[in-house]
Amino acid sequence: MSLYRRCVIPRITHLAMRQKQLLPFRQRVIGAAEGRVLEIGIGSGLNCPLYGNAVKWVIGLEPSSGLLRMARARAEAAPAPITLLDASAETIPLDGGSIDTIVSTWTLCTIPNAAQALAEMRRVLRPAGTLLFVEHGRASEPGVARWQDRLDPLWSRVSGGCHLNRKVDDLISGNGFRIEVLENAWLPGPRTHAFLYQGRASLA
Repeated sequence: MSLYRRCVIPRITHLAMRQKQLLPFRQRVIGAAEGRVLEIGIGSGLNCPLYGNAVKWVIGLEPSSGLLRMARARAEAAPAPITLLDASAETIPLDGGSIDTIVSTWTLCTIPNAAQALAEMRRVLRPAGTLLFVEHGRASEPGVARWQDRLDPLWSRVSGGCHLNRKVDDLISGNGFRIEVLENAWLPGPRTHAFLYQGRASLA
């Protein structure tokens, strides 16, 4: 792994994800979590302080050692017990049907094989469990979406694998989940990066 990916990308990711405009979306997603929670791509731990009394235990999955180092202090100070795992969502090291809630906040854009990761999420989620998500992805406006397609090859190389043009609702519903609630929103900033998908899904 290059120095850029090992040291620079984690710091850039942390700075981008700590924007105040993202906090209300985080609060809504994390506020709905309950029971035994698996957070996919816990990153630098920005969600850690938001877990409430309905959560018994959080398992935070993260393949970046740099981001895991940043997450440790937040995990230790969190109101809910949090265990950090150096692992990929494509091979989740947990038993099947062992998780009540899966949380994914701005993560599906970066996982190399998102379909495999969703298959693993489906495996570890109990039958009545819930997937809670907020993600950026393919815009609803065709002109913006065309620009996302043009920019994506370069953007994914410089951003550590983040993709601009994944259609998140189709990705989730096409890989074993049924979306029960879905809301879209635009963030301020470049429109190629600003279209959000937020919702809740269950096993199909």
